[in-house]
This record gives sequence, structure tokens and C-alpha cells, in this order.
Amino acid sequence: MTGIHSLPLDFTSLLASPPEGYSLSERVIDPVLILSRAANVVSVGLGGRRVIRGEARICQAPSPAHGWVVDGAVIRPLPADAPELLAKALGEHGAHDIPYTVALSLMRSPPEGFCVEAEPEVLHSGQIAADSLPASIEIEGLQADLFPYQAKGVRWMWETLSHTGGVILADEMGLGKTLQVIALLLMDPPEPASPALILCPTSLMANWVREFSKFAPGLSLHVHRGPHRAGIYRDLQVASVVITTYETMVNDIALISSFEWSWVICDEAQAIKNPNSNRRKAVATIPRRRSIPMTGTPVENTLKDLWSLADFAIPGLLGNLRVFEIEFPDTVEAGQALGKLTDPIILKRRVRDVAADLPERIDVDLPLELDEALADHYADVREATLAKYPVAGALVATLQLQLVCAHPWLRIPQGEIGDWDETPVEVVEGLPLVTPKIERVLELLREAFFNGRKVIIFALFNRIGDLIRTAAERLGSVWWGAINGSTPQEDRQAIVDEFSGVDGPACLILNPKAAGAGLNITSATVVIHFTPVWNPALEAQASARAHRRGQTEPVTIYRLFFKDTVEEVMIDRSAWKSGLANETVPVSSRDADDLRRALEITPVRQ
Repeated sequence: MTGIHSLPLDFTSLLASPPEGYSLSERVIDPVLILSRAANVVSVGLGGRRVIRGEARICQAPSPAHGWVVDGAVIRPLPADAPELLAKALGEHGAHDIPYTVALSLMRSPPEGFCVEAEPEVLHSGQIAADSLPASIEIEGLQADLFPYQAKGVRWMWETLSHTGGVILADEMGLGKTLQVIALLLMDPPEPASPALILCPTSLMANWVREFSKFAPGLSLHVHRGPHRAGIYRDLQVASVVITTYETMVNDIALISSFEWSWVICDEAQAIKNPNSNRRKAVATIPRRRSIPMTGTPVENTLKDLWSLADFAIPGLLGNLRVFEIEFPDTVEAGQALGKLTDPIILKRRVRDVAADLPERIDVDLPLELDEALADHYADVREATLAKYPVAGALVATLQLQLVCAHPWLRIPQGEIGDWDETPVEVVEGLPLVTPKIERVLELLREAFFNGRKVIIFALFNRIGDLIRTAAERLGSVWWGAINGSTPQEDRQAIVDEFSGVDGPACLILNPKAAGAGLNITSATVVIHFTPVWNPALEAQASARAHRRGQTEPVTIYRLFFKDTVEEVMIDRSAWKSGLANETVPVSSRDADDLRRALEITPVRQ
């Protein structure tokens, strides 16, 4: 090939003076576009295709501007207008670094007369591409040590975003999607003039604030919500990161779309899967330089889900929705074909894929905020209980406040100071079934069920299981079971065996006082503590039902609690008590200081 690149671009000019050592064939061969990828850069080359004894042979031109190819010692012509048609198809883009949208467009709709050959690297999934990257990364300002798979994920997102402007982060629950996004933002810290926008459900706002404060304290935060939120767009340009809810975004879209954001990140992005919803229409209008939808379930109902996420991440990537629905009907074959096109912009790893990187147990604390109505109800219950029980008020009040945090429909049982496990339920007007805590549980269940996982939920009050099951009806048909103090001892192992034997997702709701010891439930890999407990030994025994000898996968354990309530006091208290106690050395469950702080702390925002 020495000197080939210096020969004339068009084949006709070669006829007058053939290069030494080469013969010329005047038979025009079919033109081919050849897509290749190196270091996340996609390039397109021009080539020719010959079929010899039934097998196709591809030969590449010296450059996209050359109208001929070298086939061994023979130079063969391409159609004379092939280089011109390629340049027209690329538009303003150069052949050696094309956006993935252009590459995808060429694969789906080749220029007339061309076929397209994509090298395997072009269609490598995000997981495969990330696996090839270094397993460590230094990020200034990050107060965390990333697991190797997280470092690879951050590197992959950074490199891919530089060429695409968008990716879909679809790692399974428990793998730290939030931390990876925070690390990514620190690689190019947003300026307040063009901050990063985090959109999430209300139930996740407190967690985002906590995670930023913990892992990236150098990034300034602004929470945009409630009656005192920004009134002009410049009031949003006061911090590096702005966090708001989907509902607030829709209500304030005129304000939020008034300037360009450096990032728009959608957590629990199934909220924008319906392309016809107000949320999806609104979020698409926000000017942005980079986009990341985050969800562990990129395709939940129809392939249209993936179109919506991909089109938000990289506008126009999959073309017009109506054309897409015709090209990709909801069939297995269409899903496989679509996956080949979208996998390069999706990072989806399951716990089992990165189990070697993980500890055996992943502990995740999930702080939540009471909504305004529930916070007012919490304050009213505290005052009313203290007024009713002036002597034993502190103890009864904290128990009643635990009930409010578990669910506002729970009521003090008859007997009052007796066994509170069997608290009755009374519907309260203005306080819905789906509280922020149940909303969060539903999201955890939805993703766990989607991935075929079995879940254990621990709740101190037995009727919580009924409320969760009622709220979870929209999640579809799943096996449910429960064990509490009223479950006969001889029936408990049979229930566990049935739960473990279910082929697919299932949920077992347990009272930790009744099922916190003695049972082996290693078929579950997700544990949710719905209600905190004062005694860390009781919680540890409960978690050990799944995380014990015989467990073959990492177990993710979530502790849900409401900030600025008795539950936060319980979480804080159990954190240091667990350093003093184990399962055989009991520690008093609470003392006067606990009760005093539990009654002083308030979720009502001043």
C-alpha cells in the first residue's frame, strides 16, 4: 500500500498511468460504508464489496474521498459519485469522528446504492466497553473510594458523553448510580451560570442532598421546591447543582427552560418513559449540553419506553416516534434488533456481573422527607399525645410518632401501652395511602421484581404489610407472604419454603420481633427495613435472615427513615449502639436523652 494514498482520488485519472505493481479493473463494484470505533470515536470509511464463490469480501478505499479500492494487487473502481454521496450523507461532520446519531442513521437508512458494514466494536454495549477501561480513577473533590466497576462506569460515561452528549445509566439497584453521577459531575464541576439539574421523585430529594453533602461537599446545592422556590431564572443560577422534582419541573417549565443547563439528570427515569406525558414533553424542552436518564428498568412495558429514554439522552437518536413504532413493533426480534442499536449508549450492569468487586453486604440508608400535610399531621399528633399523657407522655408520644412515620392511617391500639404490633387502620382524609416511604418502597420493589429478585420487608407493625400490598397492586402479579406474631410457629418455615421455591420475583413481609431469628431466607437478595428499631441487635438479626451462610450473591439492605423525625433519632442512636453491642450483649433500647430528642426534632419547615 506504500504510496497508494498519494495516487489520484478518481479512478479515471489512474487509467492514464497505472501504479507500478498494480493492475486496474474497470468493473465497478458495489460501494460500502464501513463504520469503525476506536477509543469511543466512531469513524466512517468508504469501501467496495465483492462476492466470491458466495462469500462477501470488503476492501477499503485509502480515504473517504477516494473513488477506488485496493483488492490485493488489483485496483477496482467504485461508482464515480460514491465519495460525493458519502460527503452529502455526513453533512457538516467529518468522516473520522462522527456522532453516534449519524452512525445510527447510516446503519438504519444507508444512502441509496450503499450498504453499511459496522465493525463489532461500533455496537459494543456500554458494559463491554466499560469493562475494557482502567479500574481506578482520581477525581478531585470526591470524598469516596469507588469500586472498580464504578470507576469504569464513570470513565465510560465521561468518554461516551464527550461524543454523544447523552447516555442511559441503567445499573441495577444497589450498585451506586447516584455516586457515579456525582463523581461524573466532579470531573467537570458545573458553574452556577449553567448548573446541573437533577430531576427526581419527591421521595429521593433528601437522599440526593445527603449524597452530595457526603461525597462532594465542594459542590454547592440549591433545592428548588415549595412555596418559596425561585421566581426568576437567575435565582436558579446560584449553585453548581439544582435539585427539584418532576412535578415542580412541569409547573415551572417556563422558568427552567429559560437558559442552558450543563447537565440534566433524570433519576427514576421511568417517570419520562411515556412520550405523550406532560413530564416527558416538558423535560424535552429544557436546553442542555448533556443528558443522563437513570433507571434500572429501561424497557418495562413496550419498546416505546426505550425510544423515550434514548431520545431524551440523545435527541433524534432513534428518529420519529411513529416511524420507530412501525420499524420496531413489540416483538422479541424487534427488541433484539433495537438493542444492538442502543446498547452502545446504555450502561447496564447487574449485581451478579460485578459481584467480585462488591462486599457480601451492601448497606444503603435512604433518608426521606415527610410531605407538608404529613409533617403537619406529625406535629399535631405529637402535641395531642403529650397533652393526653402528661406522665407517660414521652414514651407514648414516641411510639405514636413511630406509627405516624410508618403510616398515618395506623392508630393507637386498644390498651394503649400494650402490644402495638396489631395497630388498627383508619383512613384519614387528606393523607393518602401512598406516603413518601411507601412510594420509595414501590420503586425498590418495581426494579427488584423487574430483575427477578426476591425481597424481604421488615416492618414492626403488622398492618403495614396490608398497606404495602394494596399500594403495590399496580406492580402486577407477584407472590406475597407474611410472617408476624399471629403466624403459628409451625407454619413459618412452610411460608419461607414457599417463598424460596417461587420461580421469579416474590416479597415476604416480616415482623422482626416474630421472624428476626431462626429463619434462613437466603433466596432473598434485597432486604428493606421499613420501620427503624431502637435496638441494633434486633435489626442485625433480621438482616441476617438473608445475609448468612448459604447466600451466594451480595445482599443489598435498605434502611428507610424520615428525616427530622423520631426515625432519624432511632437511626442515629442505633449507629453508635451497634459499636457497643452484638447479638449476645443487649443494650437498652432507648433512654431519656433519646426520648427528649425524639420529641424536640420536627419535620415542619419554618
